[in-house]
Amino acid sequence: MPAAHCDDIIVGAGHNGLTAAAYLAAAGRSVLVLDKADHVGGATVSAMPFPGLPAQLSRYSYLVSLLPREIISDLDLDIRLIRRRYSSYTPAPSNPSVGLLVDHGDDDASAESFVRATGSDTAFTAWQSFYSRIATLARRVFPTMLEPLRSAQQMHDLVTGTDSSEAELWEMLTSQPLGELLRQYFDDDLVRGIAATDGLIGTFADLDDPTLRQNICFLYHVIGGGTGDWDVPVGGMGAVSGALYQAAAAAGAEIRTGVQIVGIDPADGTVELSDGTVTATTVYAACAPAVLNDLLDDPVRTEHSPRGAQLKINLLLDRLPRLHDQTVSPAAAFAGTFHINETATQLHDAWKQAERGQFPDPAPCEIYCHTLSDPSILGPELAGKHTLTLFGLHTPPEVFDSPGAIEHAVGTTLASLNSVLAEPIQSVIAHDAAGNPCIEVKTPQDLEETLGLPGGNIFHRSLQWPWAESDDEVDTWGVETQHPRLLLCGAGARRGGGVSGIPGRNAARKALGG
Repeated sequence: MPAAHCDDIIVGAGHNGLTAAAYLAAAGRSVLVLDKADHVGGATVSAMPFPGLPAQLSRYSYLVSLLPREIISDLDLDIRLIRRRYSSYTPAPSNPSVGLLVDHGDDDASAESFVRATGSDTAFTAWQSFYSRIATLARRVFPTMLEPLRSAQQMHDLVTGTDSSEAELWEMLTSQPLGELLRQYFDDDLVRGIAATDGLIGTFADLDDPTLRQNICFLYHVIGGGTGDWDVPVGGMGAVSGALYQAAAAAGAEIRTGVQIVGIDPADGTVELSDGTVTATTVYAACAPAVLNDLLDDPVRTEHSPRGAQLKINLLLDRLPRLHDQTVSPAAAFAGTFHINETATQLHDAWKQAERGQFPDPAPCEIYCHTLSDPSILGPELAGKHTLTLFGLHTPPEVFDSPGAIEHAVGTTLASLNSVLAEPIQSVIAHDAAGNPCIEVKTPQDLEETLGLPGGNIFHRSLQWPWAESDDEVDTWGVETQHPRLLLCGAGARRGGGVSGIPGRNAARKALGG
């Protein structure tokens, strides 16, 4: 049994819980972290899913964008992030011998690629203009993630200043469906789709959804680090949670795994365990709000949590597959985000199919290869092999419910990938020690059962605008609940979602007096 009373009890040892623990313990407080799993890290973990093969894959989350450098510096984290030269490659679904490569290292090559893929001499100019303006917004928004919440008007004034063109872009992004914004900037269906995916990762919504869930998701995907770059963590995601664990433990936090919590009384900070009771001055929920509410008599007030909508497939390959496009090497194509059947029209059609309870066909999905940037996740005997992480869009839980649905989903998804390759992906998949193909599949149901993500929602609940949406939220940290001694410090807090540590850090700032 841990100490009967401490300053802080954190429910959940994911990366946000560990971040909060490190900050609080470093301030001299007694901190206890509890997690029902037998390991720390939550969704920010590495695993060796293929028997007999030393391949440490990032099992769930796999790239880093929103983790501020300030947190890395404050906690002296031993984390190295690699910037990817290639942003994305997208074969044209109707003619995969032509693809669109966005190369940060060569604007001329990118411009030529846009001409080949779209037939337009102005498509790349429009792309540059749009993302240049988005970058300006990102540089202004991202630093506020570590500050008390501003009002919507304060954020508007900060972002737009006196520039009427920036004000117009901001107004469209925050008040009109994302589909309208992308149609205004891009004529080409393929280009619109590439931009649109940032609004649909883990978010089940149409581009023209009036709730603007897709807009909020898009904003989070383009502001990370003030640049919107998605970086590769050296050593995989386990290296990120491992560094946070080391920081929290070194500062004096007690971290216990395999603990069953059966109830929380936020009035007096009591946390009831299956084998006893502990109390704290402040309790922090690094779990999903829906999971927290199951432990409370007076649930925290949150809006309905939309279901998740993603299929995750991890692969180990003997080699990268060949492409139809002879102008692009597989090493360049797979080093960034490889988009598959993700034109704007295909994304809309897939959403409609999923709304009817059907698995989308063709399945919109995207792939990235960790080992092209960081081969350290493979043992020396696997030199030359590669990992692929596939993320399928518009796949809510209900499309996996019927008998055989998972097998159908995997087959349909791999067929979608094969439709843009010069050879079937199955022909280059490695085999484990037992002779089985190296394929690991994770559905929304798997994420709910294993990680406690309601409906498989990778953001814990719907993402929220990163500013106060009511007057009483202004100057708060976005972690408060109606219970003064209970704070949110996971992805379900305002400004949560993604691998960021921001909610954990902000909850600690709240407890420590700002």
